[in-house]
Amino acid sequence: MLYPKEIEEKLGFDIIRNKLLNKCLCEQGKELVLSMSFMTDFNSVLLERDQTFEFVRIIQNQHDFPTDNYHDLRPVFARIKPHGTFPVPEEVLNLKMSLKTLKAIALFFKSDERQEQYPNLTKLSQKLKLYPFVYDLCDKIIGKNATVRDNASPGLAQIRRSISEKQQHVSKTVTQIFKQAQLSGWVDSDLQPVIREGRLMIPVLATHKRQIKGIVHDESATGKTVYIEPSAAVELNNSIREDMLEEKREIRRILIAFADEIRPYVPDLLESYNILGMFDFTRSKALLAMSMTATKIEVVEDPIVDLRLAINPILHLNFVSEKKTVVPLDISLNSENRILLISGPNAGGKSVALKTVGILQYMMQCGLLVPACESSTLGIFQKMFVNIGDDQSIDNDLSTYSSHLLHMKNTLRNCNSMSMVLIDEFGSGTEPIIGGAIAEAILDKLNQNRVFGVITTHYSNLKHYASQTSGIMNGAMMFDTQRIEPTFKLEQGKPGGSFAIEIAHKIGLSPDVIDDAKKRAGEDTVNFDKHLREILRDKRYWEEKRDQIRKQEKRLEEVIQKQLTFLDEAKKLKSDIKQKATSEAEKLLDGVNRKIENTIREIKESQADKEKTAEARKDLDLLRDNLKSRDSQNKDELEQRIEHVNRIARKHKIANNKKSSEQEIKSYEKGDYVRIVGQNTIGQILEISEKTAVIAFGDFITTVSPEKLEYISNNKARKQSRASRPTMHSSEFSKKQLSFKPYIDVRGKYADEAIQIVAEFIDNAIMFGSHDLRILHGRGNGILRQVIREYLRSVNKVAEISDEHVEHGGDGITVVKLSN
Repeated sequence: MLYPKEIEEKLGFDIIRNKLLNKCLCEQGKELVLSMSFMTDFNSVLLERDQTFEFVRIIQNQHDFPTDNYHDLRPVFARIKPHGTFPVPEEVLNLKMSLKTLKAIALFFKSDERQEQYPNLTKLSQKLKLYPFVYDLCDKIIGKNATVRDNASPGLAQIRRSISEKQQHVSKTVTQIFKQAQLSGWVDSDLQPVIREGRLMIPVLATHKRQIKGIVHDESATGKTVYIEPSAAVELNNSIREDMLEEKREIRRILIAFADEIRPYVPDLLESYNILGMFDFTRSKALLAMSMTATKIEVVEDPIVDLRLAINPILHLNFVSEKKTVVPLDISLNSENRILLISGPNAGGKSVALKTVGILQYMMQCGLLVPACESSTLGIFQKMFVNIGDDQSIDNDLSTYSSHLLHMKNTLRNCNSMSMVLIDEFGSGTEPIIGGAIAEAILDKLNQNRVFGVITTHYSNLKHYASQTSGIMNGAMMFDTQRIEPTFKLEQGKPGGSFAIEIAHKIGLSPDVIDDAKKRAGEDTVNFDKHLREILRDKRYWEEKRDQIRKQEKRLEEVIQKQLTFLDEAKKLKSDIKQKATSEAEKLLDGVNRKIENTIREIKESQADKEKTAEARKDLDLLRDNLKSRDSQNKDELEQRIEHVNRIARKHKIANNKKSSEQEIKSYEKGDYVRIVGQNTIGQILEISEKTAVIAFGDFITTVSPEKLEYISNNKARKQSRASRPTMHSSEFSKKQLSFKPYIDVRGKYADEAIQIVAEFIDNAIMFGSHDLRILHGRGNGILRQVIREYLRSVNKVAEISDEHVEHGGDGITVVKLSN
């Protein structure tokens, strides 16, 4: 049930419907737009939503979906239903071209990849019934210019051949007579034979009209020229005329035969054209969704409203041309808080918030995508009641308040727990005390009926009632007290103030009048409003602090858990390395013993021959050197891994007791040796803070995030320093700097993979002193763009984040500026 009947006009949905009509290609699609209605069947809503979303992806992926020749052939099929009727050639051409479009649509969804990408539209395309021979029949008889082909039948070919031959004969005859007339001076030299009434004639001077035998058909406006059909051509022209009549009869016979052949298949063809209309309808919904950045939100069967970053589509479409942006709305209605009572200053956005909820709910249940964050959720309502605007009527003897009460009577009589109720300026239009009391009683009844709804009001008694009643929640449209202007942001959980005194000051009302108003209202009333704002401001401040603490605690827990897991893995790695080293040492010792025994045996067998003895000793020396080298290598590897484990152990000291468990993370200190993860160069910390570390790599100094560093022991640092000085030559650094490009492409990457690439990209940019960067992530659903930008905001060196110019990629490219 929808109430009142003008509900679409009150919500602004009539504008949405007109936008859809303008985007349709054919009459079938427009009829579906006009018949589109508020659906209460869950599966029907899901199907149309998913079909629309799939078409959005088709457009975004720039697939060449067929959009030509969406002709409406239903009137033609209806006209040729009786035997003996036939279509005109233009209609046959339209049938031919639209059948080609239907075939192209079916082929579009043939590939396995597209069937997987667009399953719902694929199912719709599979309902198309294509009859190739019907297309062949059309093509056989109709050419490109909607003319019947000469070879449509043998008789037509013969008739047209006869007409052509006779026309050539007439042309030749008239041309000869015309030339003779020119030589005789009967015709002006600048004139030529003309065709009048389908016949070739000679323009003869009126003074010489009797010189040429023939029939006078016409004369010029001045009367100086007459148009004569020579007698020699009259008989041929008559014959041509008879052939043309025969041509029409033959074409009619061909078209009747064509209609007889396709008539049995008309019902199936009609069904296919209805499906063509469905594709047109779905395409128009997709185009509308893209024009208002609408998305596919979650839809559930139970009534619920959970909108995130929702915008009013009418405002958005109006603001686009004015280059303005709509303030997004967050609103949540659930089984515990079903009714939201919004209060706040005039022109503060109360009515817009109410209409936004209403029109988005209506759009969703019409199968449209809605302009809100993808994480939003809307449920299915069986009934919708809207009381917006002034319905006073002289004809019906209704005042504003009477009309309001009539709406309330119908709403209370029919609403239930599956109803959405939207009431603007609740209780207004009559004396405030009585009006407020009646409004409170109606609100109580709506709450008893467990409706879901959004109600706007200025009445204090309703705000007080909402704060003390389960199922109803206050909401406030926020107001900037410094600028004295509304912010158009909704905050749930608290009532809003009118800010009438502040607004009066801003518009320049006389101070005497304002002071008088304060006195009349009473100091308690004015102070109450003031203290309420202060309490709400303090509450908001501490709520923000609490949220920040919760986020930090959650982040700390994640870091601790991650490092504990890393520590366990490090301990296991240390054990595995020791076990592997012991096993290899035992094998090595067995091999050495065998080699020594073989050497002793060879020396004995050779009776201490000098050459043999020297050769054996040389082999032993070589073995000893290999052992030393291998032992050193194993030792270094083992030392490196153990030092890595020890560093983790030093950073994480875990103390457990019966009462509490604390975990401390020891941060890097000034003077520690480190290296960037994934690189070999060892540097020393010059300065360290929570977010940045200044590292010296020889003569080169750079700033990086501490998370990118790896601890190196002093012994190892000195050892590597002696082994290779310097690690990074200036030539090597210059080479890397020259190869660095200030842009990257992360399209097609997963979010975590893209973040790693971007992090390394930013580090290198900081190292090489590049300040203007570009990250190509594409548009898609905007997830990759959002994740990357959230990471960039956490980087201390990032000074500015913005979209690329529209001509160069728009919001598919993020422009990053680093601070010096």
